[in-house]
This record gives sequence, structure tokens and C-alpha cells, in this order.
Amino acid sequence: MAAVTLETVDGVGRIVLARPDNANSFDLPTARDMAVAVEGLAGEDVRAITLTAQGKRFCAGGDVPSFLASDDPSAYLLELATVLEGALRALADTPKPVVAGVRGAVAGAGLGVMLSADVIIAAESTKFVMAYPGIGMTPDCGVSYLVPRAIGQQRALEFALTGRVLTAPEARDWGLVTTVVADEELDAAVEDMARGWAASAPAALGQAKRLIRGAWDVTGPQTGADESATIAGAITTAEAQRLVAAFTSR
Repeated sequence: MAAVTLETVDGVGRIVLARPDNANSFDLPTARDMAVAVEGLAGEDVRAITLTAQGKRFCAGGDVPSFLASDDPSAYLLELATVLEGALRALADTPKPVVAGVRGAVAGAGLGVMLSADVIIAAESTKFVMAYPGIGMTPDCGVSYLVPRAIGQQRALEFALTGRVLTAPEARDWGLVTTVVADEELDAAVEDMARGWAASAPAALGQAKRLIRGAWDVTGPQTGADESATIAGAITTAEAQRLVAAFTSR
């Protein structure tokens, strides 16, 4: 069985981390499974995406025992980090909205997994930690790029350098996650959001996501031109024509 699974139900592509006995940590086969799952999201039947995990912990990051079992840990880590970062970047770049539901613990590369989603809903008991320095490691999987953009440089530096563990309410207040719900409400909150997206305007939501995520790397005028071209194209789509007609007939 794959360590990361994908199924599509009613327009919602459901990616699930499925190594609960290993805290959903990533070894190389799991990273490859993640890449395969993300590739499977390309079909037109997928209009929104959920990212969740089996078991008590969302993701503990890298599978440290797998590093040590390798004949060449450096080469193994390079391949693992490269494969997983590519899969997560592809998920972040997919033109469909993604909601993550996290619980238990999110550590190390698990932060990069989580931040590949557009909206992050955290169970109230969840804890967040960089974890890398505890084993003499450094950030990977886009963490050093994504975390400062979520919470700001100085908070990111404190988070990375002090070993601070954030509670879910702290993570929400810092901007690391979108919202916090009671533990027993997490699954329903994730599902409700994805189903709402799938039933509304997923193409427009995907383009809004692309514009916002891409704006970090271009100038203001470039973003403005992209916005103008995108909205001009959007008005010609069946999705927009249906929704505009419904709006004007109210």
C-alpha cells in the first residue's frame, strides 16, 4: 500500500499521509508516493484538494532511521529532500485550492508539507516545532522559504533557532495556520471547505491562488498586468458566465 494515498470523491481530491506508525514521516519511498499522488491531481474531475494524515500526528518530518540505514546518508538525504520539495512545490502550484487539516504534531519538513496548502485548519491540541537543530540538521523542503513568508523573518528566526514549540492558537496568531478548531471538528471543517470550493468557482479560486503565491517573485506592475490578463480571460469561461448570470438575476 502506498504511504501517501489519493482518492477523488465528488470533485475533491483527497491526499492522505498514510504512515501513522511512523508519525507520517518521509523516507524516500514515501516522498516518491507523494509525487505520484500530486501528479494524480491533474485530472479535470479534481476541483478542490484536501491534505490530511492518518493517526495522531500530521507529520514528523523526515524519517531519521531511514537516513541512518542508507549506505550514503548524504546522497540519500539529497534525493529525499529534492523529490519531496518538488512534489510539495507542484502541490502549491496546482491551479486548484488546497486545504490541509493538521493535528497532533507538525515538525521539520512537516511544516513544508503543511504550507504547500492554501488554507490550513489546525486541531486545537496541535503543536508545531522546527525540530531540525535537535538532530543537527537544517531546513529543507521549502521551509526556509515558506515559514518567513507566513510569519515574518524575525519570528521565523526565533522559531528556527530557539527550539520554541508553538501551540495551535499561537500558530494561528503568528499566521502559520489559518484557523483552529476543536479536535473533534477538524475532519468536518476540512471536508466542508473543500466541498464548498468544488461546488463554487474552483477555476477562479485556482487563479486567485496563483496570483497571490506568485506575487512574491515578481514586481507590482508585473502582478497588475497578470491580474488584468487573468480577469479578462476569466470572463469568457463557462464558470464565470454561469455565476455572473446568477448574480445579475438576483
